[in-house]
Amino acid sequence: MLSMSQTTDQLSNITPSATPSEAELEAWAKLPRDEQVRRYQALFVQPDCNNFTSDTPDDILVAARQRVAQRRHG
Repeated sequence: MLSMSQTTDQLSNITPSATPSEAELEAWAKLPRDEQVRRYQALFVQPDCNNFTSDTPDDILVAARQRVAQRRHG
């Protein structure tokens, strides 16, 4: 289980997610719009954002949900 400081640190570094938790949604909503845009821009300059894939949106969502489940259980 995360401590309060770990949770606070985790939410201060919030990034867009396909499967956000309620706490992440609340933290994102509290960010000013220009900070949300800056975080999206930072996300999209990562090298793996320029890779094409044959995965469907459903495939990507399933994989994201599996990663979230693994983080919660491990």
